[in-house]
Amino acid sequence: METYINIENLDKKTENWLEAIAGFNTHRMQLNISKTGLLVIDLQKYFLNPQSSEYTPSGNVILPKIKYLIEVCRKTGIPVIYTRHAHHHTETDAGIMKWWWEGMCLENSPESLIADEIAPMPDERVIIKRRYSAFFNTDLETILRCMNIEDLIICGIMTNMCCESTARDAYYRDFRVFFLADATGSITEEMHLASLLNLAFGFAYVTDTNKIINEIYQNT
Repeated sequence: METYINIENLDKKTENWLEAIAGFNTHRMQLNISKTGLLVIDLQKYFLNPQSSEYTPSGNVILPKIKYLIEVCRKTGIPVIYTRHAHHHTETDAGIMKWWWEGMCLENSPESLIADEIAPMPDERVIIKRRYSAFFNTDLETILRCMNIEDLIICGIMTNMCCESTARDAYYRDFRVFFLADATGSITEEMHLASLLNLAFGFAYVTDTNKIINEIYQNT
């Protein structure tokens, strides 16, 4: 499966996307570093393996940027929180998703684990979720409140599915959302750009990894 981005064109594509949504991306925000957390959504082997039925090629393209961002957050003390989308081996928690998708990522399978390149540290939280939004029937909100997090940087896959659903739910809970155009990925460019436009219009400040990293370093 081909993807709409690659390592060579990602930065230029990002520049074009941000320009395309600029008229609606008007709620610019500055990170409150002491209250910021990074949420890494579903960068699991199941979605990054070309042999998987749910392979998302853009995930491998954005992975280096996310890896660097994670390193910066760890270095500067910003909490990193991961999500894994996975179901019980009986699939009794799958519901309509079992019918909607070709296969299910099973909870205890090797494929359900986070990519080795960005594997969580022992003290970093990993949220297991059964639906697109990382807030739906999980303890993510409780964890964020207990960690005093108010600003949420969102990256991962897929832009228009789990990332967008989570960003919307974060907004509903009064978290300030910083959504990374170059560190989220989808199946097609049309899907990706549509989500960036919708999120900028009503739910998040859409930005890029370099801007976020520069802001982190300027304020720590």
